Amino acid sequence: MKHLIVPSPKLVRLFFFWSGIIATVAYRVIVVLNFYSALWVNIAWYIGTVGFIIYFWHRYDIAKKRSQLVKDYKLIETVEGLKNINPKRKQALAYLVKTSLTSKSKWNSGFIFILSVVALIVGIVLDFFI
Repeated sequence: MKHLIVPSPKLVRLFFFWSGIIATVAYRVIVVLNFYSALWVNIAWYIGTVGFIIYFWHRYDIAKKRSQLVKDYKLIETVEGLKNINPKRKQALAYLVKTSLTSKSKWNSGFIFILSVVALIVGIVLDFFI
């Protein structure tokens, strides 16, 4: 399957970036909020959890697309077949291409995404139905 090789618009990329930043800050501020307000702890927790769902789904999707592009376009073989290129550049390209295929970041992001969804569901059930 061939993919459209176009980056997301800058605004979309900024949305995912700031989702991750806000989620991380929201989780970290819980330590301080514990001394002041259970309500604000819950608000920060929900903001952090939803932010992580958004951010880590995006990171999983990006890593999956990158590894699929390497496979679909046989980029490892292409880099290895390059002739008129500085050996250090060829080595750098090979490293980037191979690690995008073998990196476990896709699975790490997918795992955090799934756990965040489960945590959100459990949080909603415990907060609103029990």
